[in-house]
Amino acid sequence: MATRKATKATAPKANKAKAPKAKKVYTAADIIFDLSKLDPELRKDIEENWCHLFAKFPERLIRIESDAKTIKGEKIGFMTAILYMAPHAISGQNLCALALLARCADPCLNLSGRGTFDVNQMARLRKALYWIQYRERFLKQLHKEIRLAKAQAERQGFILLVRLNGTTDILWERYGVPQAHADIQFYDYTKIPNRNVPANYDLTFSYSGVPQFAPFVRRAIEKHMRIAVVFRSRAAVEHYLTSGETFMGMPVVDGDDTDVRHLDPQAAVVALYAKGKAITDQSGFVVG
Repeated sequence: MATRKATKATAPKANKAKAPKAKKVYTAADIIFDLSKLDPELRKDIEENWCHLFAKFPERLIRIESDAKTIKGEKIGFMTAILYMAPHAISGQNLCALALLARCADPCLNLSGRGTFDVNQMARLRKALYWIQYRERFLKQLHKEIRLAKAQAERQGFILLVRLNGTTDILWERYGVPQAHADIQFYDYTKIPNRNVPANYDLTFSYSGVPQFAPFVRRAIEKHMRIAVVFRSRAAVEHYLTSGETFMGMPVVDGDDTDVRHLDPQAAVVALYAKGKAITDQSGFVVG
């Protein structure tokens, strides 16, 4: 009769659970940006609450937009990539040279007061500091991202548009950015009418009715530039569009339909309507 060979009982192996990796706690000592030129309250906020963000470089600079206007642009074949950075002098360096003169800083910032920065605004500030303090590295990353965005657009059957001054007014042509991507259409809004840009960089002058800004407006008109004007309400925009009435002697086209500005005619007014904080602006930047 066959007998079963006794086997030596072995205790089951204990599963050694791996201890979770401790999450790094960032302190002010880890911050890689110079915050000395920031508003003291803003600097304190960063050192107390945002060390984790300012201890690293941004992973991405430009983003493919998906708001209502850019989605309408996609319907006519264009994909838009935009770079947003902290506007005016929030970073300690003025990135919108004529913002004070044109009185557009306050309606642009859309902040209710100091210390109210959310994660998006902090990310924009970090990009601005990156641009100011690590320019060579910033530009290398920017060029790479533009090439990747172009490849993405082509894969999806779109033509890429790049807007580098989403919330700034930097003269990118001085840094050779549009020149390095001659097969890509760049565009921006600007308060500076005398810029010398390459053929693939389309500019729309940004109007302000503040009296001291009038010489710049006249210069833009003399150059037959397309001029973006912010009106108080959509009703005001509709009035010009339906009546055929001119503004500053120029025909008016709808600027809120899409953001594909390079297709709009020159020597025309691109009508926009005020949104957010700009609705109540009384500086002269908003018309009406």
